[in-house]
Amino acid sequence: MLTQLLVGSILICASIVLMVGFISVAIASLTRIGAWLVAGNPIVRTMISLSGVVLWLLAALTVVVWIWAGAFYILGLFETFEESLYLAAVAFTTLGFGDVVIGQEWRLLSGLIAANGLILFSLVTAFLIEFLSQLRSAQNGKG
Repeated sequence: MLTQLLVGSILICASIVLMVGFISVAIASLTRIGAWLVAGNPIVRTMISLSGVVLWLLAALTVVVWIWAGAFYILGLFETFEESLYLAAVAFTTLGFGDVVIGQEWRLLSGLIAANGLILFSLVTAFLIEFLSQLRSAQNGKG
């Protein structure tokens, strides 16, 4: 049990650091193009910037799922990487279909990856809400 908790905790910490890194890059990039975001047509600028931010954050979430899948595969929990990736994606998104499951000796990882996904999706949601709030305030303040 302690090994499961240790491995899961390491993966959760790594994924949080990775996500914070991706968000920090997004903040730095948005700060650099701040003047561009509030100039011109706000609908077009919002569409472009929001699409870019969402795709960037989706890339970060995808990397996290692949890291978990790699851990599952390295630990020998599944015969193929595809099974590892499938379970990581299903568990991370908290869907949990139940068609592929982790063996009893590592089953705590299922709950840990689900908790990790819930926390990171919440972080992404909070960032997107704040981004849109700041963008709309800046666009409304310019006129």
